[in-house]
Parts: sequence; C-alpha cells; structure tokens
Amino acid sequence: MRPILICFLSLLLSEGHAQSTQYTFVFLNTRHDKAELPKEEVDSLMKGHLANIQRLAREGKLLVAGPFEGGGGIFIFNSNSPDTVRQWLGTDPGIRANRWRLEMFPYVPRVGSVCAVAPTVEMVTYTFIRYIPTITKFNVQKSGETFKKHEDYLKQIARTGNVVAEGYFPNRDGGILIMKGEVDPALIEADPSMSDTVFSIEYKKLWVGKGSFCEEG
Repeated sequence: MRPILICFLSLLLSEGHAQSTQYTFVFLNTRHDKAELPKEEVDSLMKGHLANIQRLAREGKLLVAGPFEGGGGIFIFNSNSPDTVRQWLGTDPGIRANRWRLEMFPYVPRVGSVCAVAPTVEMVTYTFIRYIPTITKFNVQKSGETFKKHEDYLKQIARTGNVVAEGYFPNRDGGILIMKGEVDPALIEADPSMSDTVFSIEYKKLWVGKGSFCEEG
C-alpha cells in the first residue's frame, strides 16, 4: 500500500507544479514553546517587527500583512521564490528570535487577489478559514474526486457575495477562504468533501488593511 500511496501523491504533486504563481503566503504561527523574555526585550522585538513590515511594504516586497486575533498572523509576499522570501523574512528581528513557527506556500488566488494598501488605510476584521489536507492511505484513492467536490462547493459559497478571497496552495497543500462577518461553521462543514476527511479546518479572525484582497466597498 505504501508504494501506491507515494506514487499517487507524486502524481498529485506534479499536477500542482503545472500551475504558476506570483505570490508566497506565509503563516506566522504562535509558538507555545518560545523563550520567556523580559517585557522590554519583547517590546523591542515587536517594534522592530512592525518597522520591518513597513519597510518591506514600502519596497514592494510585502503586499499583505495582518495579525490573527489571539496571536500569529499572515504575510503575502510579491515573489514566488522561496529563497528570496526567506531572505526577506530573515530581516525581521522577531522571526530571527524564533517568536513564531513559520509555514510558507506558493499562493494562487481564485477569488479576489492581492493588493498593496496604504499604511493609513482602515483596518477590518474578516473570518479566515484554512483548509489543511489530511491525506492518508485510507482516503488517498478518493482524494482527486474529493478535491473536485471541494472546489465546486467553494464556487457555490463565492456566489453568495460574502467571500472576500479564496485561493489555494499548489501541490495539494490546502487553501484559504476569507469571508465577511461571522460565518456559521455549518456552512463550511456542509462541504461534500468533508465526509471524506481529506481536510481539517481552522477558523480564525484576521485583522487586515481594507482592500488587501482587492475587495471593494
């Protein structure tokens, strides 16, 4: 069974590589094992972190940055080169101090896009939903069909007009859905693909500059 699983996943990965992307999406995940530091040092790291965000934005490298309620956040970079993005991330004092656990993915938007906004823009709150793939030997054979059902359901949700952004991470690394207002989990869990347990779902509140996903109004 294991060779079959590896072969099938290789086919899925090769399919993902056929899609080109311009952006890199970075999750800054809260680390519960981070070192305890004096308040003055934490404040200094955060000040440097925010200053670095502003500098990268001015240089056109960082297009979107926003924190999650409760800790952590996201970056979207204007590059599809992992090495380049790692270099940019390495200029952040908070990241150099291992204050977050980073995840980095190429990102392809399907609803909305990625737009740089002015630093003085109004901040808004959206519901942020992340789909994390959980492919195993028990569901891998149905995963192609399941991903198709998932994509079709996302199109239905987008037609409601409440979707700010939706996109995926190539190589079957999951994706995101960003919606206005409070979102009933029942709406998300009614996705026909959920019965195949190919995804786990995370719900968060995202603070971000209005227009960051090229949304209007």
